Amino acid sequence: MDLNGKHIVITGATAGIGRSSALTLGQLGADLTLLNRNPEKAEALAEEVMAAGGSEPTLITMDMARLDSVREAAAATLALGKPIDVLLNNAGLVNTERRVTADGFEETLAVNHFAPFLLTGLLLPALQQAPAARIVNVASDAHAFVKGMGFEDMQAEQSYKTFREYGRSKLANILFTRSLATRLADSNITVNCLHPGAVATSLGSQNEGLLANLLPKLLKPFFRNPDKGAETSIYLCQSDAVAGISGAYFANCKQAKPKPWARDDAAAARLWEISEDCTGFHYP
Repeated sequence: MDLNGKHIVITGATAGIGRSSALTLGQLGADLTLLNRNPEKAEALAEEVMAAGGSEPTLITMDMARLDSVREAAAATLALGKPIDVLLNNAGLVNTERRVTADGFEETLAVNHFAPFLLTGLLLPALQQAPAARIVNVASDAHAFVKGMGFEDMQAEQSYKTFREYGRSKLANILFTRSLATRLADSNITVNCLHPGAVATSLGSQNEGLLANLLPKLLKPFFRNPDKGAETSIYLCQSDAVAGISGAYFANCKQAKPKPWARDDAAAARLWEISEDCTGFHYP
């Protein structure tokens, strides 16, 4: 797909693979809208995009730990009055201790799953206006850290384990992708997810203490450098080879098979119901 003039919306683009994706997609001629929590970092990224030959991105502030902020950012994006050709749900975090959002949710699950679930639903009208739109969700092989969503304590109220909660949120990304692809099967929109295998340089940076310093080393088996890791995100955003594929999981720019619990349609359906209840948003 020729990206010249294509409107691409990216979350969490100020660091790691998000930054690499934004720079490359901008160089390829995309019209970028960047949804980021930190306005100063977003402005610095915009300067980088333009210095690399891209056009000036649209910057919208969004705190994914607050559902009201997600709603406001979605409204601002829709107010641009432009079809969305690609939505790249890239943002994510990992916490070393349990934190609760203003909405009362465990923060890892809220930011990594509830926020993109809500944002995607709110942006569907603009995606439906594009001739052939794509939704790309950054998941991870870290879904192997768990063997299911653990619905009995999905908010980690009984106990909190850093890698379990992160893995559970990434599993949610894959299950969400499967469910959404089924719902959009007869539409102009495809939806796929991926394992980036890249160092998201801000991942875990909000934490303190010994484990925070160890996180990059502990996660290293899943990561590569940001530019290399962004390749699969960029591939799914623009390759003609995936134009007719939806509901799939990719790694190294190839379709891959996630763990069996990431292919559980009953769990995906249950997660969908929970997500609609928690976000207060029901997909049309």
